[in-house]
Amino acid sequence: MNRFALGVLMTAGILSFPTSSALAQEFPLTIEHKFGTTIIPEKPVRVATIDASGADDLLALGIQPVVIKYWFGDYERVVWPWADSLLEEVPDAVVRGDLDFEMILAADPDVILALWSNVTPEDYERLSQIAPVVAVPPGVGNYDMSWDDRALRTGLAVGLQDEAQAQVDAIRAQLAEVAAAHPQWQGMTASVAAIRQQGDPGAYTSGDIRAQLLGDMGFEAPQEIEALATEDSPYWASLSLEDLSPLDGDLIVWVSSDGNFDNVLALPDRPYLDVVQRGGEVLAGKEMTGAFSHATLLSLPYGIERLVPMIEAALDGDPETNADDR
Repeated sequence: MNRFALGVLMTAGILSFPTSSALAQEFPLTIEHKFGTTIIPEKPVRVATIDASGADDLLALGIQPVVIKYWFGDYERVVWPWADSLLEEVPDAVVRGDLDFEMILAADPDVILALWSNVTPEDYERLSQIAPVVAVPPGVGNYDMSWDDRALRTGLAVGLQDEAQAQVDAIRAQLAEVAAAHPQWQGMTASVAAIRQQGDPGAYTSGDIRAQLLGDMGFEAPQEIEALATEDSPYWASLSLEDLSPLDGDLIVWVSSDGNFDNVLALPDRPYLDVVQRGGEVLAGKEMTGAFSHATLLSLPYGIERLVPMIEAALDGDPETNADDR
């Protein structure tokens, strides 16, 4: 069973709502989550999100959030370029750092979404005194929901499940079209690598959204990377500065939240990798990195459209050509 089909079945089970879309959109709506059960009495109008990228999915569904969460980036209107045109105005309530409960209360939300957030049981209790709170499903970590499950749960909570499903399906179709248009990518190995703030290189495993997106295009994660995953770090494989060999394969996509790749180009072992000598690298800068980190209904189409020609240039057999952010 493919990942998308499995995701649909998982979503139907963990959200604890009827499989009929019409029934699921009836209010009052009951949603089970890791902190218990939330009842949303009627279709929300004023929606707050304390999710790291929650504003994107709401804007994609035509909802202007009354509370949004600042995550990272230096954009004047808080949201990133793929979402900016849909945001009518920056709400008065922008969460930066710790939750400001008084600010959220003043925004008078009908519902609060906490689907990609480090909300604690104590936070949940306080937020629930303001409005119904929708958290992650039972047994799911605060940041473990897939992009599609997150979007569908958002759509369910705001009474727009059909629209959310349509947009999820459109992104799945976009990825399937990319794979169909590039049959030569099927079975090729590709890693998504980065250097963390402390200077340590590494790569994302197939459990991470970045590697999963390449998988949906036909690529496979190198087994050497998969083998380095641990129980404490299931989504990230740490590498040493002196040995980058687990990255060697058909393609490396380097990501950087600030768009600076000087530290990547200075890695002592990098020039000796076969994939580098073949020119099989993509340097995906700030916006591309942000698009896949956000993993939303708005950021994914934006990122996929821009990543494909970068990969094509990297795999064209000419080490001198590139179409990336270097």
